[in-house]
Amino acid sequence: CASSFQLKQWYQRRVRGQRYVKTWFNQAGKKKRRRTKRLEKAKAIAPRPVAGLLRPVVHCQTIRYNARVRAGRGFTLDELKAAGINKKQARSIGIAVDHRRKNRSQEGLQANVLRLKEYRSRLILFPRKASAPKKGDSTQAEIDVATQLTGPLLPIKQVLSDTTARVISDDEKKQSAFQTMRMYRANAKLVGMREKRAKEAAEDDGLGVKGKKKK
Repeated sequence: CASSFQLKQWYQRRVRGQRYVKTWFNQAGKKKRRRTKRLEKAKAIAPRPVAGLLRPVVHCQTIRYNARVRAGRGFTLDELKAAGINKKQARSIGIAVDHRRKNRSQEGLQANVLRLKEYRSRLILFPRKASAPKKGDSTQAEIDVATQLTGPLLPIKQVLSDTTARVISDDEKKQSAFQTMRMYRANAKLVGMREKRAKEAAEDDGLGVKGKKKK
């Protein structure tokens, strides 16, 4: 049988252990509270979409994930300009704007421009004053049938590559990707030095052979 000292240790561990027990009896109450807040938010921003602002399609970072696309922070000023939307008007019609992001490829620019145009074609714009609608506002018939969008706003779909395996050609075997990248890197590094030498050579041809420096 256990000694009195062992029983005392067991009892102390049991009492002190109760301090580290975490309960979750309010799980159902928090679930209901979250749902109530979602409904209140949707009611407050109605008839705007529940999902919030329209976000652009951007590629993930690093080589491992850059094949995937996700929602970005906001559209660039070039994308808004190509879509024919003013940057100040964009924020008022539910379009996120990010003046710091830059377009690195023409494909990404065109994809987001098409996304903006599709959103603009589906948009039902309520007039500020029903008695005095402005240019670009929706008609009364469109306003009457308008409903609040509860799902995702223009959901982003992953683009799967359709490339298939093939045999490497003889021309591709002769080429070296390493040497090609090394040559382009060297050309970019030496472009300033080569321009300087060409300029000096042109000046020498115009003035004749340079004279010796005086001692």
